[in-house]
Amino acid sequence: MLLPRLHLLRPLLTLAAVAFALTSPRLTAQAVRTGTVAERFQLLCANCHGKNLEGAQAPSMLDDVWTNGGDDESLAKSIRTGFPDKGMPAWGDAIPDKEIRAMVIYIRELRAKAAREKTQFVKPADSMTAQSQLHAYQLNPWVGGLKEPWSLAFLSPTQAVVTEKRGYLYLIENGKLADRPLSGLPAVDTGGQAGLYEVVPHPDYAKNGWLYLAYSDPQQNADGAKVSLTRIIRGKIKDGALIDQQTIYQGKLEHYIKAGGVHFGGRIAFDRQGYLFFTIGERGQGKHAQDIARPNGKVHRLHDDGRIPADNPFVGDPKAVPTIWSYGHRNPQGLAFHPVTGELFDAEHGPRGGDVQVAAHRDGESGHQRVICRRPGDIDLTGHLAQLPDALVDPRELGTGAFQAGEGEVEGLAEMRAEQQAADLAAGVSLRQEIPDGEEVAQRLAHLLPLDEQVRAVHPVL
Repeated sequence: MLLPRLHLLRPLLTLAAVAFALTSPRLTAQAVRTGTVAERFQLLCANCHGKNLEGAQAPSMLDDVWTNGGDDESLAKSIRTGFPDKGMPAWGDAIPDKEIRAMVIYIRELRAKAAREKTQFVKPADSMTAQSQLHAYQLNPWVGGLKEPWSLAFLSPTQAVVTEKRGYLYLIENGKLADRPLSGLPAVDTGGQAGLYEVVPHPDYAKNGWLYLAYSDPQQNADGAKVSLTRIIRGKIKDGALIDQQTIYQGKLEHYIKAGGVHFGGRIAFDRQGYLFFTIGERGQGKHAQDIARPNGKVHRLHDDGRIPADNPFVGDPKAVPTIWSYGHRNPQGLAFHPVTGELFDAEHGPRGGDVQVAAHRDGESGHQRVICRRPGDIDLTGHLAQLPDALVDPRELGTGAFQAGEGEVEGLAEMRAEQQAADLAAGVSLRQEIPDGEEVAQRLAHLLPLDEQVRAVHPVL
C-alpha cells in the first residue's frame, strides 16, 4: 500500500527517500585527481610525506597532528615558505600561488580518500525518524528490489514509475514493483556516469499520457568511435511497453563525446506555461560550458513537442545552439521551479565540495540567462584558477567540504512554501532547507543520516 499523504499541518513529514538508496557500488564523483598537481606532489613532496600522506621521512599528514597548523592558509604558508631548518625547502619562488592552492586542495582530497576508506557504514533500521531544525522526518522502505534507481515519478496516487541507471524503467502499482521492466526502451550508454536518468510525466498526463525520459544516447561517430550525449524522448505506456516514442531533443553527432565518462545532467522540469526544461552536463569539458555553439554544460528550453521557442535567448544567433536557456553549468542534476515565484533553480555538485544552487536570472544588459556552477576562486581539474567571466551570476553555495560528492535534486514543496529539499550523494542523506530572503539564502542543515548507500532524490509521498 502507499504511504500516507503528506499533510500541510502534520509535524512529521514522510518522504520517499529510501527508494533512492543505491544498491550498487558508489559512483566516484569525488575521485582524487591525476595530472599536473598530482605529479608535482609526487615529485616534490611524496619522498618525505608519503605517496598518500602516510608519512616517510616526515610525519603522517593523516593523523590530524599538525606542528604548524592544518587549515588551508597554514598549509599554503608551509608550502610557500618551507622549513629549511627541518629540511623542507621553500617552494614559493618555484610554484605560483594558484598552484600552491591547488596543492592544498590535492592534500585535502588525499585526506578525504583515506577517511572514506576507513569509514564503516551501518545499515539503518527499516523505519527511522530524524529531527531537523524545522521538521521531523520519518523514513520507511517503500519499494525494494531495485538496482541503481535514479528517478521516481508519481502518475497517480496508486501508480508510479522509476528508472534505473542501467537502462530499465519499472512500473509501481499500489506500492508493488512490476516483475519486469517496461519493454521497448531505446539503447542506453551505461558506462561510467552514463545511463537512464529522469522520468517525468507531462503536466497534462492524465489526458495525453506522455511520459518524458532523459538518457545517455549511444552512437558511433564518423571515425567509428563510440560516443554519447544526453537525449530527451517521450512515449506512452501500454501493455507493459513504452510505445509511440518521439525524440524531443537530440544533439548533432559532432557534439557527441566519448561514451561513458562523467557529467550528463539528465534532469527535466516543466514550468507553469508548459515549457520543457532539461539539463546536459559539460561531460568533463569545462570550456564547453561557456561555448554556446555546444549543447553540453547547459540548461535547455523547448516546447513540450520539441519545437524551439521563438523567445529563447540565442535563437537568433546562427552560431549558437537555439535550445539553450542558460550556460556555464558543470553537471546540473537537480532542476525545479519555485512553487510561489516560478523561478528556475538547479543544483549541481562542485568539483571538490562547494555544491551549489544556481538560479537562471536574466542579465539586464544582454537579456540572456547566465549562471555559473563553480565557486569564485575554485580550481579546475588542471590545477589552474577557473576563469569566470565577470558578467556571470554568482551561485549560492549549498555546502563546502561537508558534502563532498553532493549531487542533488531540488524539490520545491508547495506545502513548505519557500523551502526546498535537496538530496545528497555523499555517504548518507542530506535534506537541506533553503529559505530565500531577498538575494540571500539562509541555509539550515536538516540532517545527515548514516545510510549505507546514497540518495538521489527526495519526494513528498502522494
